[in-house]
Amino acid sequence: MISLLRLVKVHPLFWLVLGTGVVTGYFKEVIMLFTIVFIHEMGHAWMARKFDWRLTKIELLPFGGVAETEEYGNRPVKEEVLVILAGPAQHLWMVGMSFILLPLPWWSAADHSVFLFHNLTILLFNLLPVKPLDGGKLVFSLQSALMPYRRAMSVSFCTSLFFLGILTLAALLILPFHLNLIVVLMFLMVHHYLEWKQRHFIFMRFLIERREKKNRMPDRIRPVFVAGSENVAETMKNLRRDCRHVFIQRESGESVEETAVIDAYFNKEKQMSPVGALFL
Repeated sequence: MISLLRLVKVHPLFWLVLGTGVVTGYFKEVIMLFTIVFIHEMGHAWMARKFDWRLTKIELLPFGGVAETEEYGNRPVKEEVLVILAGPAQHLWMVGMSFILLPLPWWSAADHSVFLFHNLTILLFNLLPVKPLDGGKLVFSLQSALMPYRRAMSVSFCTSLFFLGILTLAALLILPFHLNLIVVLMFLMVHHYLEWKQRHFIFMRFLIERREKKNRMPDRIRPVFVAGSENVAETMKNLRRDCRHVFIQRESGESVEETAVIDAYFNKEKQMSPVGALFL
């Protein structure tokens, strides 16, 4: 737990919300908000550490947080889903604890009501299918279990952007002057912009990690049928999670291991060459 606490950072947006709460006299609510977000994020971190994920930073945001890792899509989908759900799951016992504390003199019905409101607001907001919220991450994990990783990246980005557009439109119509909500929406928009710019780097990290872990890849083998005329770079878009691949040439039926194709991809001279040359 101490090692996890050392990774905790508070995002400037959170300091803004905390400062606003203190200035306006809502100190108790600020403490509640900080506690809820902190416990939510530690749920993610604890589960990630349980699976030996490489955590680099736990950043607290007003609506949740971001647990940054050095994992690049090659962990089992089951693990990733559990890490994602470990954050929202913390709200369940926190709500139950609030009910248990009600008889105590220092925990009033008003405190209980405010605590429930913040819990449910953060929980429901985080489950929206928008990246980098837990709901957006969960959608991507499930999509990446059903389709090649590169395609899942594109589909999940478009899905997230679509729901972000709906959320923004709803916010402008219902709460057009809600400062905190505007700041959060701007943060989400910037995140989408940066993800789009870095999409090639993200996919490259996925491939590099597969290359480095070639002796520790899953035992399940999935065949990928390719035409000999396809270039090596194009065939990389067929790679999926939770399995290793055998590339099979349609014309001849010859096969080659995934590791050989990935090695060719990282060779500048072979990257754009026909994949059929690897079967010779």
